[in-house]
Amino acid sequence: MNSIVASPFPSHSLPIFIHKNSSPPLLISRSFTSPPIPRSSSYSPLRVSSSSSDNSPVTVPSPPTDAPLDILRSASQIVRDFYHGINRRDLTSVEALIAENCVYEDLIFSRPFVGRKDILLFFKKFNDSISKDLQFVIDDISTEDSSALGILWHLEWKGKEFPFSKGCSFYRLVDVDGKKQIIYARDSVEPAFKPGELALTAIRGVTWLLEQFPQLADRI
Repeated sequence: MNSIVASPFPSHSLPIFIHKNSSPPLLISRSFTSPPIPRSSSYSPLRVSSSSSDNSPVTVPSPPTDAPLDILRSASQIVRDFYHGINRRDLTSVEALIAENCVYEDLIFSRPFVGRKDILLFFKKFNDSISKDLQFVIDDISTEDSSALGILWHLEWKGKEFPFSKGCSFYRLVDVDGKKQIIYARDSVEPAFKPGELALTAIRGVTWLLEQFPQLADRI
């Protein structure tokens, strides 16, 4: 359920689909497919931890592996409906697409949003602070997997690409009482500051400190 770390807008601005030649706004520029996951494969629960030491990890339930295929195939459509609802500021329609115990991570925030109520409250604040002229366009969306998908997107202002606005999102969905709902989402956006090789130097330095003083890992 997203705005941009690089821009003054929250990265929770989940991609809003735009189609320049049709209405309602909805654009999928092209699609890619991920390798199919065998039906017999088991999923391990996700454990989502916050960067703040004050927040304990949150466990996201695994999707069922025995749900009907006709339900699971609707994953990408559910996510598109979700984005379209955000685009129209229609949180009533969005509410039905979010699982009660959904976990939503935007990596510019120190902790995830946990639960449908918390997530909807965020999107209400987001809609109240973002102009309708600032919208998200999907560059790629995966469609092969029935319970998880990824999206590449960028932000546009009145049809023109917004600076530092490229991002990607991941969604996991589950079948709840015969209905497909989003149980987990994560947004990652393009940074305004791009350190380049300095980032590698920083990582190497932190790794060296951890190797010399392993006890520091408990403070991360």
